[in-house]
Amino acid sequence: MDFGPYLMLATLEGLIQAAVLSLTALGLSLVFGIMRVVNVAHGEFFMLGAVLAWFISTTVGTHPALGFVLALVIAPVLVGAIAAAADWLVLKRINYDPEATIVATIGILYILQQTALMTYGPDARPVEPPFNTRIALPWFSLSDGIIWPWGLATTTYKLFVIAAAIVMMLGVWLTMTRTKLGLILRATQIDRDMAQAFGIPVERIYALVFGIGAGLAALGAVLIVPIQQAHYLMGADPLLLSFIVVIIGGLGSLRGTVMAAVLIGLSDGIISVFFSPTLAKIIATLFVAMVLVYRPQGLFGAKPA
Repeated sequence: MDFGPYLMLATLEGLIQAAVLSLTALGLSLVFGIMRVVNVAHGEFFMLGAVLAWFISTTVGTHPALGFVLALVIAPVLVGAIAAAADWLVLKRINYDPEATIVATIGILYILQQTALMTYGPDARPVEPPFNTRIALPWFSLSDGIIWPWGLATTTYKLFVIAAAIVMMLGVWLTMTRTKLGLILRATQIDRDMAQAFGIPVERIYALVFGIGAGLAALGAVLIVPIQQAHYLMGADPLLLSFIVVIIGGLGSLRGTVMAAVLIGLSDGIISVFFSPTLAKIIATLFVAMVLVYRPQGLFGAKPA
């Protein structure tokens, strides 16, 4: 039996995971790169986006497309607002101390997780995709002069997830490199004290960045929840994979984050299909160990001065 068709399907699943992982890890990378905060609660913001997507889509209760569009807009904004409030109420009070922020974000993690358990419940619940037309994939095997069509298919929604993630990542890149806001964010990243001396409200910028990072994670969750299911414990894997991606790509490097997300997402998807998800996580962890040993700044991170 031809190996190619199954590899094609596994690659497609890996691309979907890479697309969502890129958004989630991009949010984590922005927070660390600009604020120097290790946000352990990042996975719970992802979970919160999925839970809110389910709540919004079921509350609307009309056509699935309307509920999904509202969730796609409202859930990231709400999660971003909650994250900005958490920054203002908690992280700002401890002056963004590296050790204290880790403990504080662990506390935020448990607050969000237990709040979701009490309000949403322990059950995993699906969100209906706005469209889900099956599309036949063009794969043909030439053998002995005979063309054998394979019954490969995907859905329009899965292709939409990949396209939407690419558009959002381009939007983040354009914002960081072509707008005044991006200039302010980069100035704050390079030198907080100098940026404050030039009149940049650094504390407000930090709250904005923390909210944007959480909003990107929530956006990835809204995109993936029609394929998976919303669950109050679903934040662990995105958090682990996001940290792996950020370490491999380079702390604070947007280009490295995207490249590493594609690498990890594809390898995780392909290895999970042909072997097991556990083996995929083990290989990714070993890769992180090698990067930390031989290139501590990451594959695309700048070398320390």
